Amino acid sequence: MSPPDAPPFTAIVLAAQRAGRVDPLAADAGVANKSLVAIAGAPLIRHVVEALFATPGLSRVRIVVEPQTLAAIQAILPRGPAPVDFVDAADNLADSVYAAAAGVDQPMLVTTSDNVLLTPGAVLAVLAPLAAGADVTLALATQAAVLAAHPEGQRRFYRFSDEAYSNCNLYALGGISAMRVAESFRSGGQFAKKPLRMIVALGPITLALMLMKQLSVRGALRRLARRFRLTVEPVILADGAHAIDVDNARTYACAEMLLTRRREALAA
Repeated sequence: MSPPDAPPFTAIVLAAQRAGRVDPLAADAGVANKSLVAIAGAPLIRHVVEALFATPGLSRVRIVVEPQTLAAIQAILPRGPAPVDFVDAADNLADSVYAAAAGVDQPMLVTTSDNVLLTPGAVLAVLAPLAAGADVTLALATQAAVLAAHPEGQRRFYRFSDEAYSNCNLYALGGISAMRVAESFRSGGQFAKKPLRMIVALGPITLALMLMKQLSVRGALRRLARRFRLTVEPVILADGAHAIDVDNARTYACAEMLLTRRREALAA
């Protein structure tokens, strides 16, 4: 049972494979979808769902995945305090989020199935600004925090006038009206790897100012917010491990080490 002051929210977990791409980690593990790859004793997506189940206020989990993978994911999920629904993945990230948000009348959290270092504390931190009026929040960690968590955890950072940051693949939306910010992701995510996608999302002027380090992270998000007539707030997480997802063999090893370290700390 959630504490009475925990606001209810729906969690959306993006678990679909990118269209036309065979994930190398999935191929090496002999599974159809990266979400099913085992790490530290459990499939990637199970770690994410367990963190969500441990978060006060969770009303429902909606997992976006291709239909042919649905049964395999159902089979490995834990039983928890909230129902889990499945949503067929669309052709692009924006439409997948729209589909998962259909009919939801409360705040929404959006994350990915490879975000195995997710914690309830991070979820609550990203949801908190919504109560103060923010329409959209996104979690970031500073370069220093990420490298302190693991020196190989991330190699790409967004550099602003105040600091360099990494995205934590964790977002919150105040409601359906905030969904228009999903248009930023219509061409896909991974902006640090795909600069053209960042131009589409931010606009060329904002991107140019960012590249010249003329904008702080809050300044850049204010400009993005004006494009969509929304209030967008960054949430800077102290633990840089939240910016390390399982993207390749290198980050798999980093995440596995950090998960093992957490488990040992809890057992001590």
